[in-house]
Amino acid sequence: MLHEMGGWHPESPARLQAIEDQLIASRIDTYLEYRQAPAADIADIGRVHTPEAIALVRDNVPQLQSGQASYFPLDGDTSLNAFSWKAALAAAGAAVAATDAVIAGEIENAFCSIRPPGHHARPTEPMGFCLFNNVAIAVRRALEVHGLQRVAIVDFDVHHGNGTEEAFANEPRVLMASLFQHPFYPYSGTDSSCANAINIPLPAGTGGALVRRLIAEQWLPALHAYRPQMIFISAGFDAHRDDDIGQMDLLEADYAWITRQIKDVAKLHAGGRIVSCLEGGYNLSALGCSVVAHLRVLAGLD
Repeated sequence: MLHEMGGWHPESPARLQAIEDQLIASRIDTYLEYRQAPAADIADIGRVHTPEAIALVRDNVPQLQSGQASYFPLDGDTSLNAFSWKAALAAAGAAVAATDAVIAGEIENAFCSIRPPGHHARPTEPMGFCLFNNVAIAVRRALEVHGLQRVAIVDFDVHHGNGTEEAFANEPRVLMASLFQHPFYPYSGTDSSCANAINIPLPAGTGGALVRRLIAEQWLPALHAYRPQMIFISAGFDAHRDDDIGQMDLLEADYAWITRQIKDVAKLHAGGRIVSCLEGGYNLSALGCSVVAHLRVLAGLD
């Protein structure tokens, strides 16, 4: 909640508060088990990011000056404030802790309500609101620490997860399935040579009917054929009709449907094991309602 990049910035602490408010208003908060995020170990982050990328965040955090906020710009829309390093460790740590808990059988699935988001963070540098790639860090832990051999990553953010794809390009232990608006930032995902990536670029204005058909035709057969032992979700809700950062036309019911398909795959092949991590979503009302729809399915309340 203390990491912020300026009052003008859409990736703001208000996003997490909007989610919490909608969970309470929907009355599903009492069905959820809340856990505090620990800080990630540098060793976990280092399985994905270079020492230079880690140092870029750690060593450039500005100090508070007479209580006034100050910022260190990493790119045109990504900055650090005094609390960004700790927030980045907590976001990655939540994904790691969720992975450990799901694999240990303590819980069947988890949603990490975290920021900063992660799927644009490249192994070599932060990018696009993202400091460290939370999902990629969690996946590496599942592979290297827990010994999983087949892991799927599903990304339905309005932007292509270029950092995640770069981190696992042609990695046979990882299948990546994503959809995103195109042409759109970061202008990637359509010329990929990754044999393990199923990318669905979509024109602006695409609605739920086409998204559901393409998922049924392209994602689901590949996921069932791959038989993942665990599924990770980059859960971006900025393809919602009311979110001005993109120009897609999805609704809460579409996010519930997508989640249900992923959950069915996980139930059949992975013992239900899912870790979902918040990525985008910047219209506060649409974000909160979409996360509720997502969690209703994950929690079996739908």
